[in-house]
Amino acid sequence: MKKIILSIAILASGVATYAMVSPVIPTTSINIVMNDEFTEITVDKLPEAVTNAVTKDFATATISKAYVNANGQYKLELTIDDASKTVYADSEGNWLEESAVK
Repeated sequence: MKKIILSIAILASGVATYAMVSPVIPTTSINIVMNDEFTEITVDKLPEAVTNAVTKDFATATISKAYVNANGQYKLELTIDDASKTVYADSEGNWLEESAVK
């Protein structure tokens, strides 16, 4: 009889630990707006190396907008199958990571 009561007490305490509510931790979002200092240019003013890199690596893409900064780095807004993608390149047609753009 003692074992049955002890077993019930142990099982009840085990169920009670699963019934505890987890604390809700509020999340905050931080939006960073950077002034990337790119100026818009027409697509025909892009270097040939950049346009060749786009046609080589993004065959179905069209360049919808092009921008250049003071360091000769290009920001290209591509349209690929009704989706928009932003890529960065240098004047020689090498792709740059967004974090490497200065």
